[in-house]
Amino acid sequence: MIRIVKMTFEPQRVPEFEALFNENKSKIRAFQGCNHLELLQDKNASNIFFTYSFWTDPKDLENYRQSELFQNVWSATKQLFCAKPEAWSVDQKVILE
Repeated sequence: MIRIVKMTFEPQRVPEFEALFNENKSKIRAFQGCNHLELLQDKNASNIFFTYSFWTDPKDLENYRQSELFQNVWSATKQLFCAKPEAWSVDQKVILE
């Protein structure tokens, strides 16, 4: 399962978010069931970011969302938003390499 989360931050708070992400990215990636983690930044709006993560099973993502790690990171992150975050859980259908 792939999880995509779009986050729009107050422009002046972007450095805070980047520092928060950098402090926690290894812990998130090491969480049971997380097989891949990326942080993407919009080319035209530098205050819009996306996380792109692969999870073994939806239960693994739910366990992460119930974890103390997620609660701490998300509570700090959401204080920096200037728009409501959006999230999608998707299944990979076709891969061309």
